[in-house]
Amino acid sequence: MTDTGPPRSSTDGTTPPHEPGEQRRDAEDTPDAPVDYLPIAEHGIIGDLRTAALVGTDGRIDWFCAPRFDSPSLFGGLLDADRGGSWRMDPLCRVASRQQFYFPDTNILVTRMLTEDGIVEVQDFMPVLRPRDPHHQQRLVRRVVAVRGRMRMRSLVAPRLDYGRAPHELALSGDLAEFTGEEMVVSVRAGVAWRRAGPAGDDAEASFALTEGESVLFVLRTRDPGDDRPDEEVTPDGAERLFRATVDFWRAWLARSTYTGRWREMVHRSALTLKLLTHEPTGALVAAPTLGLPEEPGGVRNWDYRYVWVRDAAFSLYALLRLGFTDEAEAFFGWLARSVRRCGSGPDGPLRVLYSIDGGFDLPEEELPHLEGYRGACPVRVGNNAAGQLQLDIYGELFDAAYLFNKYGAGISWETWSDLVEVLDWLLDNWDSADASIWETRSGPHRHTYSRVMCWVAVERMVRIARQRGLPADLVRWTSVRDALYRQVMAQGWNDRLGCFVQRLADGEGEQPPEILDAALLLMPMVKFLSPRDERFRATLRAIGDGLVADSLVFRYDASVAGDGLDGTEGTFSLCSFWWVEALTRTGRTEDARLALEKTFTFANHLGQYAEQVGVTGEQLGNFPQALTHLALISAAVNLDRAMD
Repeated sequence: MTDTGPPRSSTDGTTPPHEPGEQRRDAEDTPDAPVDYLPIAEHGIIGDLRTAALVGTDGRIDWFCAPRFDSPSLFGGLLDADRGGSWRMDPLCRVASRQQFYFPDTNILVTRMLTEDGIVEVQDFMPVLRPRDPHHQQRLVRRVVAVRGRMRMRSLVAPRLDYGRAPHELALSGDLAEFTGEEMVVSVRAGVAWRRAGPAGDDAEASFALTEGESVLFVLRTRDPGDDRPDEEVTPDGAERLFRATVDFWRAWLARSTYTGRWREMVHRSALTLKLLTHEPTGALVAAPTLGLPEEPGGVRNWDYRYVWVRDAAFSLYALLRLGFTDEAEAFFGWLARSVRRCGSGPDGPLRVLYSIDGGFDLPEEELPHLEGYRGACPVRVGNNAAGQLQLDIYGELFDAAYLFNKYGAGISWETWSDLVEVLDWLLDNWDSADASIWETRSGPHRHTYSRVMCWVAVERMVRIARQRGLPADLVRWTSVRDALYRQVMAQGWNDRLGCFVQRLADGEGEQPPEILDAALLLMPMVKFLSPRDERFRATLRAIGDGLVADSLVFRYDASVAGDGLDGTEGTFSLCSFWWVEALTRTGRTEDARLALEKTFTFANHLGQYAEQVGVTGEQLGNFPQALTHLALISAAVNLDRAMD
């Protein structure tokens, strides 16, 4: 990874001899004063298709849950700099600048620090050796390489188990540090010796020196306390093999992409990010690997996104199939079908808004009052009460996913069809209910226009599948409800004064619906409810452009008018910004779409990744990175490419 040949290993932790004229540094040297909280955007993600870690531009790991995405954190400094825990990797001299990039076409993250003594880089990755590996071993590997000059470094490992609630004991044995808690053992083996650190002496610290071309290796593993298997030593040669095997895995996976368009770098980085958010053993795709990152600085809109939202289904299947990743699409639809089958029927229907990666749906929301939250944004919540909401739009997203998989994938089975018919039977009886809809507001249920559109999608897609496959279906009833849904949206979702479709339906025939714009209605032509050239959609697009769009960035709705039951405000939704690009594309405004896409790209972080929202000063807000944003980016870029060609 350097242009100086393979790194040599430095394992004794001693300082290399000083050349004449070189300024000697004392043992009291310390790294630059740490910043408590890096901006959300100044992170990159690594992972092993089971969980993920965030690495800051200063080399610290301040978010890592293991062994799964939804496990409690062992490094959670992103949510509390004092109590959350982190793993720092600091030069013992002044750092002039920092750089971060991915090893080309992989999810191996490289953090470079340019210092007054030279250049050092930290190579972070979680080895993935082969697809669906039944013998997968979870490891977090950090390789520190001196690129130029002579570097003195310090590594400080300070885990805080169970979101910082569980104590641990530290045992040191030369190059091995073991942190033992009641539920987990965290071991870190290094190429240097450890010593105790921290106020309680239960953190591990190592100092070491490197000359140009040398490297030091660190490998973290987790295990159950009852697992007494010895911690395996990883040699520099072994680490190099893991590195090369992981490079080969990611490059072989990305080589399956069929996208060759104008925005290849952004699309492929989005695809690699989405793959990192996949839980390979089950096929699930989490919304984001984090919890509690605020949608408003210091605010209360802080949620746990480490679960699977059904509405991600149609978007993910579409994006994955368009790029040629049929295996991932098949695995995700398999997860979706199994999860639906598990639910049965309940008071809020047979489908849940979100599920765990195993398909469970009991996800009670609780607060972690001992954590101060990212830059004071509290409360910090684990779990998500949205799981208990009625959101009728998810039925459209489920059936659209089934339709896409049946059309472009392996096709749905008879068992899955039977399950879908049972779900549809419930929807046919309940589609005219009030619900929380796509934005999961906490102001109580309303009759949402978008939910009706997606209920129409649900019935319409089932009619299509039945006719295409000749499957048994009550087409007379289905088409009758489908038509009633369409007429209701056209009659009650349209506001004459604004001259556009709005967020909520009118209370009755002849009345005007509330004057609330909703960016979700940008999807009307994408789900084929309206033609993109339909004048009613064009008018809605203009109204959204005037009322919700700020220089290509799009608010999901006007919270001050709609009232969403929460204090504070929020930023623009990057998901909606890419919907805006696609809506412009579909209405033939390709030059406007291209400019909007290029502008939206400028709000990505340095690695091409997005959190959920963008704030008024361009900062990333909300959980990071967010799957739906990257799914929408892929869809927008692919469709704009096609339109321009």
